[in-house]
Amino acid sequence: MRAWKRKSMNFTFIAIVLLWIKTYLVAKINFNFKIENWIQELILFINPLSFLMLIIGAGIFMSDRKQKYFVIAASFIISLSLYINAVYYREFSDFITIPLLMQTSNMADLQSSIVELVSWTDILYFIDTVVLTVLVFNKTAKISFKKYNRLTAAAFYLSAVGFSFFNLALSESQRPELLTRTFDREILVKNIGTYHHHVYDVYLQTKTTAQRALADGNQLTEIENYTRSQYKAPNGEMFGSAKGKNIIVVSMESTQSFVIGQKVNGQEITPFLNDFIKESYYFDQFYHQTAQGKTSDSEFLLENSLYPLDRGAVFFTHSGNEYSTLAEKLKDNSYYTANLHANTKSFWNRDVMYTNFGYDRFYSLPDYEVSEENSVGWGLKDIDFFEQSIPHLQEMPKPFFAKFITLTNHFPFELDEEYKLIDEYDSPSGTLNRYFPTVRYTDEALKIFIEDLKAAGLYEDSIIVIYGDHYGISENHNASMAQYLGKEITPFESTQLQRVPLIVHIPGHEGKTISSVAGQIDLRPTLLNLAGIDSKKDIQFGTDIFSKNQDDFVALRDGSFITEDFVYTKGSCYDKATGKTVDQSSCEPFKDKAKKELGYSDQLIYGDLLRFYGKKE
Repeated sequence: MRAWKRKSMNFTFIAIVLLWIKTYLVAKINFNFKIENWIQELILFINPLSFLMLIIGAGIFMSDRKQKYFVIAASFIISLSLYINAVYYREFSDFITIPLLMQTSNMADLQSSIVELVSWTDILYFIDTVVLTVLVFNKTAKISFKKYNRLTAAAFYLSAVGFSFFNLALSESQRPELLTRTFDREILVKNIGTYHHHVYDVYLQTKTTAQRALADGNQLTEIENYTRSQYKAPNGEMFGSAKGKNIIVVSMESTQSFVIGQKVNGQEITPFLNDFIKESYYFDQFYHQTAQGKTSDSEFLLENSLYPLDRGAVFFTHSGNEYSTLAEKLKDNSYYTANLHANTKSFWNRDVMYTNFGYDRFYSLPDYEVSEENSVGWGLKDIDFFEQSIPHLQEMPKPFFAKFITLTNHFPFELDEEYKLIDEYDSPSGTLNRYFPTVRYTDEALKIFIEDLKAAGLYEDSIIVIYGDHYGISENHNASMAQYLGKEITPFESTQLQRVPLIVHIPGHEGKTISSVAGQIDLRPTLLNLAGIDSKKDIQFGTDIFSKNQDDFVALRDGSFITEDFVYTKGSCYDKATGKTVDQSSCEPFKDKAKKELGYSDQLIYGDLLRFYGKKE
C-alpha cells in the first residue's frame, strides 16, 4: 500500500485525459451529433485523443517549470478553440473555419449577438485548466513533471499516430470518402473531431489558395458545357413582361416560410404579406441556399447564380474575383443600379464587393438619419429605413434596380415593447419567442413601404421582389420549434424549414401560388428574363422559376437536396409527401447533379475562372 501511495501521476498525461474527457462531454452535450451505432459512439469518444497526445504530449520533452507552463498554456488555448466553436454552434449549428476568422471587420456589429450567446456557466469550459493550475501549486499532490527519454517519447508519439489512423479507418468505414465531403462539416467534425477539423481546414485553405494560381481557361470548357446543357428556355408569356420597369428587390432578414399565413397566440404574424401574396406570384417551395456567409451569401446567389462557398463568405475570401453579375447585366441594359442598407459600408465587405459587382451607388449608414430613438438591435429600424429610402428612389434615374436589405428581424431579435405589434411566444427558447414580434414588425414596415411607393408614384412602374435571405431559427431551437409546429423536427422537417418566402409582384398580373421547387440560385435568370434580357450564354446554375421546363431541384450548400418528390439530407432519402425515409435508390439520380454543381461552382470561385471567360470567346 505504501509503495502505491508513493507513485506519482505525470502532469502531461493528466492534462491529456482531462481535456479528452471534457472534449467528449462537450461533443455529447453541446453539439447535435446523430449517433446511429456503437462504432460512431466510439469514434466520437476517441477522435480528440490523437491530437491531444501530439500537441500537449510535447510536454514530455520538458521538465519542471517548462512543462508546467507549456501544458497549462496549451490546455488553455485548445480549450479556448473548443469554447469558441461551442458558442458559434449555439446559434449557427456549424463550426469555425479559417475564412470565417478572416471576417474580423464584422466583429463590432456582432456585439449584441455574441452577448446573447455567452453565459456565466461557460467558465466550465476551462475547468480542466483551473484544475491543472491548482495541481501545480498544490505541494501535497503526487504529480510528476519529469522529462521522458527519447525511446519512450518515440513510442508515445507512434501510438498517437496509430490512434489517428485507427480513428480515420473507423470513420471511413462509417462514412466513405469522408475527407472529400467537406461541405458537410457536421459529419466531418463528428468523425475526425473538432481539433483535427481545424488542422484539415488549414490544409484546405492552403489548397484553395493555390487553386487560383494554378487555374487556366481550359477548366471553363467542361463547366460551360454543363451549364448550357442545363439551360431551360424562359416562359414565353413572362419573358420581357417587366421590360423597362423598375426592379425593387427586398431581402428580408432571417425570415422563414413557416411564419407566412400563420398565427402566434391567436395573432397573425404576417398580415400584410398574407394579403400581398394574393395579388402577387408566391413561391411556397423556395429555399435559401446560404452557408457561413448568411446574408452576404444570399446576395451572392442573387447576383451570380453561383453557389456560395461552404467555408467562410465569398464576400471576404474572393472579393477580387471577376464575376458576371445581375447588376452588371442590368446596367448594360440601361438600368441604374443601387444597394440600400442602413449599416456600416464595410460590414460583410460590401463596399468592396458592390463596386466589383458593378453597382452605381451604395446607400449606406451615412445616407440615413440614425439616432437612438429610431434604432434597435443592429441599427435603424425597418420602418424608418424604408421611409428614409423613398427620397433616394425618387432621385434615381429610371429605370432602376434597387436592392434593400432589412435589419430589424436579426438575431438576437430585440424590439422595444412599444413596437411589438404581437406578443412573444411562450417556449423554452427566448430566441424563438422574440422572433415572432420582430417578423411582425418587418411585415408592418413592408406595408408602409408599399404605401409609400404608391404615394410616390413608383408602385405601378415597378416589379417588386421580396424574399427571405436565410434561416432565423437554427436547429438548436428544435425542441421549441416542435412545440410551436406541433410535430417532431426530424432531419426532413429541418430541411423543409429552410424554405423562405419569395414574392414577385408584377403590375397588372393576378396573384398565383406556384409550388415548383426553386432556390435563391434561380433569382438571377428569373429577373433577367422578366426584364427581357437573354442570359442563355451566361455561366449560371439557376433556372428561370417561371419556365415551363423548370427543374424542381434545389441543392443546399451542405449537400442536401430537394426535388419534386424527395428530400435528401444527412445521408437519408425521404419521401416528400410523407416525410418518411425511403430506399436510397429514389434519391440516387439526383446525387450526381448536386455534387457536380457544388463542385463546379467551387472551381469557378476558387480558380477565379470567370476572368478567362471573355478571353475564350
